[in-house]
Amino acid sequence: MNKSAIVLLGFVAAVGVVSAGGAWYTGNQLEGVLNTSIEDANKEMQRSMVGIDGTVTIEMLSLDRGWFSSTGHFRLKAQGSVFGEDHKNTELLFIDRIEHGPLPLSRLLTLKWLPVLATSHLALEKNPTTEKWFAATKDVSPLKATANIAFNRSVDGNLELLPLEFKDDTSSVNFSGLNLDFFNTAKGEKVKVNGYMDNLKLSLIDPNGAPFKAELSGLTLASNLSRSSFGFFTGQNTIELTNTQLTFGPQQLMLTLKGFEQKDTSDVQDNNMAGRVDYKIDEIVYQGKPVGSAAMAVSMKNVDVPAMMVLTQLYQAKMQPVQAAAAAGQPAPELQLNEAEQALAQANVDKLLAAKPQVALENLSLKTVHGESRFNLLVDLTKPSTMELPPVELAKQIIAVLDTNLTLSKPMIADVAALQAQVGGVTDPKAIEQQSQMASEMVSGMAVGTQLATLEGNDLVSKLHYANNEVTLNGQKMTVEEFIGFVMSKVGAVSGAQ
Repeated sequence: MNKSAIVLLGFVAAVGVVSAGGAWYTGNQLEGVLNTSIEDANKEMQRSMVGIDGTVTIEMLSLDRGWFSSTGHFRLKAQGSVFGEDHKNTELLFIDRIEHGPLPLSRLLTLKWLPVLATSHLALEKNPTTEKWFAATKDVSPLKATANIAFNRSVDGNLELLPLEFKDDTSSVNFSGLNLDFFNTAKGEKVKVNGYMDNLKLSLIDPNGAPFKAELSGLTLASNLSRSSFGFFTGQNTIELTNTQLTFGPQQLMLTLKGFEQKDTSDVQDNNMAGRVDYKIDEIVYQGKPVGSAAMAVSMKNVDVPAMMVLTQLYQAKMQPVQAAAAAGQPAPELQLNEAEQALAQANVDKLLAAKPQVALENLSLKTVHGESRFNLLVDLTKPSTMELPPVELAKQIIAVLDTNLTLSKPMIADVAALQAQVGGVTDPKAIEQQSQMASEMVSGMAVGTQLATLEGNDLVSKLHYANNEVTLNGQKMTVEEFIGFVMSKVGAVSGAQ
């Protein structure tokens, strides 16, 4: 044997000895790490279920330790009316084959040499709750996950939902499977998720007895979140769907959405939260006829988090018996606040308004072949001198600033009216054109005639601004009371004409 071979053999032997010793050491650490992780997960789920008539808990049933690997059995138990009468008490069983670090064999085989505490191979086990799921995947575990636990207790891995097919007398499911990569730090302070699903086809009977079909394809998920000092997560989430097709109702109407995207961001600075969510749809098709594209953006800022959390928890606590009654098919109890709850709610509403929150519908738009309509709204709120005021006076004090802008395209109105005519069965091009123009002119005439909008080219434009007890509508200034009287008179005139 030459010198190089002896050196190589010595290196392999040394790695083997170190790995064996490390496996024994990390194997002894494993149970404590698992217990801590389960405890943290249960606390997180308990926090997320506050105010909901239900609980979700994880428990370790057994852990059989070996030198290089261990086998754990776990149970996830869901209880409560929120899961429905058929699933009021549900449990899922999991088996976990855990390779001890520092160099698990599965990582060595994939040339991943960075030492870890353990590598987990988790799979769902068959039980009465999951037997139909297993049948749909031909008795292969429908859920699998691999997770690498680092020595700093951070976790990265992959979760896979296997493809499945299911069909009975009233429903069917065809699922391509879902793949998720994930990472979280030791205490779950930071979480990242990236996932993809090729397609999902669902067919069932809706509550009114009509067939309902949905087909989703090209689903992409991405999250990058950090836990705030208040316990909830902030950051960025993205959901994208290449194509969505829905068939519904007695007439089996078909709606297709192409290029759907949702992006949301949120952040907390000191006690104030800000957030924004954007939606867009590249193409809307109804009954095989193109409608156009759409977008929406909503934002908020200066939201006092402690006050919001108190009010949210109070609402959830009051809604819990309502949810329980609904799940049991019983009449909902009347929502009432006792004296202490009323005082608590009032104090936190005052605190919330004192932070001067702002809510904005930054964009709501629909674009068709010949035109685009847009609407935006901004509201700044503030704390009133007292809540014991008449409704109009209270609104005047709570709303510091209100701005709205509406641009309604006459060609877009005509496009929508033409679509309605075609869907309604009108086939004559001249009749369709006539109906669409009549609809456009009728809306235009009513808007301009009531002075609620002005005509600028082919657009109906309405602008409203309120601040300091003064309303400006399309350049005309008036008090709040005058504005209310003006609107009521115009609405009354339109109602009388009809």
